[in-house]
Amino acid sequence: MEYIRKQFYTLKERLLEPRKFMQVLAGPRQVGKSTLVNQVLAQVTIPHAIEVADAVTPKDSDWIHRVWEAARTTMMLRKLDEYLLVIDEVQKIENWSEVVKREWDADSRGHVNLKVVLLGSSRLLLKKGLTESLAGRFELIRMPHWSLQEMRDAFGVSLDEYIYFGGYPGPAHMIQDERRWRKYIKDSLVAPAIEKDVIMTSNIYKPALMKQLFELGCSYSAEILSLTKVMGQLQDAGNVTTLAGYLEILDQCALLTGLQKYANDEARKRGSIPKYQVYNNALLTAYKGRGFMADRMDTKVWGRWMESAVGAHLLSMADELDYKVYYWREPSRNPALGDLEVDFIVVRDGKVTAIEVKSGRRGMNSGLPEFVEAFHPQRSFVVGTGGVSLEDFLNSDVEEIICTRKNMI
Repeated sequence: MEYIRKQFYTLKERLLEPRKFMQVLAGPRQVGKSTLVNQVLAQVTIPHAIEVADAVTPKDSDWIHRVWEAARTTMMLRKLDEYLLVIDEVQKIENWSEVVKREWDADSRGHVNLKVVLLGSSRLLLKKGLTESLAGRFELIRMPHWSLQEMRDAFGVSLDEYIYFGGYPGPAHMIQDERRWRKYIKDSLVAPAIEKDVIMTSNIYKPALMKQLFELGCSYSAEILSLTKVMGQLQDAGNVTTLAGYLEILDQCALLTGLQKYANDEARKRGSIPKYQVYNNALLTAYKGRGFMADRMDTKVWGRWMESAVGAHLLSMADELDYKVYYWREPSRNPALGDLEVDFIVVRDGKVTAIEVKSGRRGMNSGLPEFVEAFHPQRSFVVGTGGVSLEDFLNSDVEEIICTRKNMI
């Protein structure tokens, strides 16, 4: 039996309502967007057509008009009261949002009961037209990476397996064959995401540099490293501004981000050294893992995987719940103690939550008490040794984590 994600019920309910808004199902590659739509279609009686723009020439914007007109004609010939048109990978078509707007508005004026579902890549899709051309005409259903609970319920994945292999459902059955799993992640998941979702839909002047930055950034997940130092490790020539722009695009595609340092001054945030963070730990493992057992038994290495898993969990709902994730680091007044750090700072509506991940990776750090004294966050707590268990945290609803109730360390 196929696993049902919670977004299934949202989409099904909206499709059964009278036509008012088109539905947009957005999320990164291989999180189950197409599968979910097919599951919903199997449960409703609305006649439908599914069109995929993956193989369409990007400049052929008239393709959208043709499939839309075919849907209208089908309605007329069958004398149907309603019909559903699903367009997958819609962001691949240039000027797609203007064409969709024109066709949708024509149906609205003509009282054509043609419902529409669009599928596409997460925030890259939003940037390419939803908030401008289609404002007021759509409802967004976000599809994040799979959580620990979902991977456990669907595939029986353990906590340690989830931390190491991440939350991609497609290769879940391959984790016992790590070589095969890693090849799938790189060839069938990363390559299409970079070459189609990123390079084809963005102004990327140095594709090779983008790919190198992505691979290096994934291998540094949960690590702080300046773009200047990153540039020194890349083979292709570039500059810091170019790398920063590419990193922002990868963030929009829910693949890799560079967390900014938390500060009261916005200029200091933007000018800070980034802390790399993958959206799915599978990407860290694919480019840095030595093998599940080897990395699991290495206390220092495993601590990094734990921290990266916490970061990925926090990022999963940042767009949906409208909060920002940062890190914090300052030099200690005692140089012998090293820098003071807090792994993750979550900010929503001006309210701050500070989260420190504790494991065998490093000893106790006085960063959290120092941060509390300096910034007075609404909540502050430890995940791992001496705090909330990692399993409880990864099973939690992020909105509960960042609630504004005052919490003692």
